Amino acid sequence: MADGNSSDEDFPDDWILYANRPEWSDVVPLMQDDGENPVVMIQYSEKFNDVYSYLRAIISKKEKTVRALQLTHDAAKLNAANYTVWQYRRDILKALNSNLYDELVYIEGVIEDNPKNYQVWHHRRVIVEWLNDPSWELELTENILNMDAKNYHAWQHRQWAIKTYNLFDDELQYVDRLISEDMRNNSAWNERFFVLKHTGFTTEVLEREINYVMNRIRLIKNNESPWNFLRGLLQQGEGTMGQFPEVVEFCEDLYNSGVRSPYLLAFLIDLYEEKYFETRKAGQNPEQYQVKVQDLCESMANQYDQIRCKYWRYIADNFRRKIEEEADQNGL
Repeated sequence: MADGNSSDEDFPDDWILYANRPEWSDVVPLMQDDGENPVVMIQYSEKFNDVYSYLRAIISKKEKTVRALQLTHDAAKLNAANYTVWQYRRDILKALNSNLYDELVYIEGVIEDNPKNYQVWHHRRVIVEWLNDPSWELELTENILNMDAKNYHAWQHRQWAIKTYNLFDDELQYVDRLISEDMRNNSAWNERFFVLKHTGFTTEVLEREINYVMNRIRLIKNNESPWNFLRGLLQQGEGTMGQFPEVVEFCEDLYNSGVRSPYLLAFLIDLYEEKYFETRKAGQNPEQYQVKVQDLCESMANQYDQIRCKYWRYIADNFRRKIEEEADQNGL
């Protein structure tokens, strides 16, 4: 049951082993059974062995008391990633009808000390669900994200709270602040798309967001996050790369002004490939788009994205195969 790394930190100097506590004399500790011939013996500390031996004992006898709750507190200090500790703690909280708001305060401190630990975030979610009260979740996750703006667990918890309890109202403003502070914060761009996806991509919203992201790209052209966000927007509406003429004009203006960001060139490759087949379908000459796709793929392979040169040559070859297949189908 004792999995993960143990730590004796954060215990006061006068902390007493459970084996030496008179109030625990009625409990026979249950030692960990590693079998007759364990391949590797983990050298747990005396404190770790003591706490977890008593934890196994109270779980085996299904004791759900105040002292058992305190024992889970110590066990979590030693290994906050132990699923059994948190599950049994929740069982005790229910049995004692404990004040769950006190538990929120407690687990907030644990999260601050273990912000990348799945089990502590899961425990928090369960308590919030039991209370049906998300009042502190946005503040908590904001505090954690101030420590690490890309903490996956904090973002996951924040999105869960927002979606479950319909807390979308001020999220775009929050995300805008994060993007203003760091335009390369991919997590913030992802959060912006998450909000828009759940609140609706109306034509007005799409136009607003396209202007927003183009303005951000103007500031830092070689930033993958807003380019991905722009692609995500264009999958909405008609679902085509060229559905908004201002986007086409924006990208071509960047290119004509000398910008050679690989994200811009990759965008133009996909755009011109789409334009090629649209133009051909309309009975017009698409040759200019064919040349542009091939030239851009060569530029990427030879100069602007050399590490993926084989990929861009594959894209060019695949484009030519599509043209040939369409020609064969049409008897050209």
